[in-house]
Amino acid sequence: MMPESQSAHRSSILTDRILRAVGWLERVPYTVLALPLRLAIATVFWNSAMTKLADWNAALELFREDYRLPLLPPELAAYLAVSIELTTPVLLVLGLATRPVALVLLGMTTVIEVFVYPQAWPTHIQWAAMLLVLLCRGAGKWSLDYLLYRRFSSSPASRV
Repeated sequence: MMPESQSAHRSSILTDRILRAVGWLERVPYTVLALPLRLAIATVFWNSAMTKLADWNAALELFREDYRLPLLPPELAAYLAVSIELTTPVLLVLGLATRPVALVLLGMTTVIEVFVYPQAWPTHIQWAAMLLVLLCRGAGKWSLDYLLYRRFSSSPASRV
């Protein structure tokens, strides 16, 4: 059996290591976290656009039969969806207009969840979580948003 002092010492060492690791993780710059978020969400919506464009007639049929949205004719909904799915990923990769893009994609995710695939909520909540971070915190320093903010702002760039 181990004496109490030895056990306490090992516990203290473990606690110190955990606290050091947490401290290191807390120092990771937001920019390093924002870039993979932007790329992940961009990939999801870009791939969706590519799928629609690969067989446009099938995509239109899906909007007519399965993706029926209230108030929007299927053709308009299809064109609107693919337009959003083509433009927003490019903007996210560039880090341009990141907050408005995140808001648009949150809206689109909500429409998809409510009217199209409600059973896919685990996926949609992941998208929403990533988009909410981008909406609230912005694109980070590795972005055109940051460069434009620095160029046109008289105060130091703190959050973009």
